[in-house]
Amino acid sequence: MGKQRRHGSSDVLIDELFDTTTELRAYVEGRLRPLGASVARLRALRILAREGEPLRMRDLSEMLGVAARTTTAIVDGLERDGLVERVRHPEDRRAFLLTLTESGLRHHTEAEAEDARALAVATGPLSPAEREQLRALLARMRAAVSPG
Repeated sequence: MGKQRRHGSSDVLIDELFDTTTELRAYVEGRLRPLGASVARLRALRILAREGEPLRMRDLSEMLGVAARTTTAIVDGLERDGLVERVRHPEDRRAFLLTLTESGLRHHTEAEAEDARALAVATGPLSPAEREQLRALLARMRAAVSPG
């Protein structure tokens, strides 16, 4: 009979894509959890580290592609854990900027390394040619639904 599909769309390929991403996320979450990290927290830390300068909450929310309320919850947790701090915007008294603490930079480095190890396990069965083929196929699907 096989494994039951969770998403039940009208296309088995789409179900397979959703199921694969759901299982990958759960796997990576499980690998990050012992570090006190999560995929959502790592994404926020990654953006703050990559930008290399303090960001407004609104900018981080846009970069994450999530609602402001979700970003606030993520940042509140990161701040509570001493990984991010809010500092007053130098030109706008009403605004705060987000910056990584030294502890946040260390945590980001550790979480990135674990994320890379987890994803290497997930993609390990694919040859370099299969990786490129899969990337090309996914790009074609995205292009088919991309606006513009």
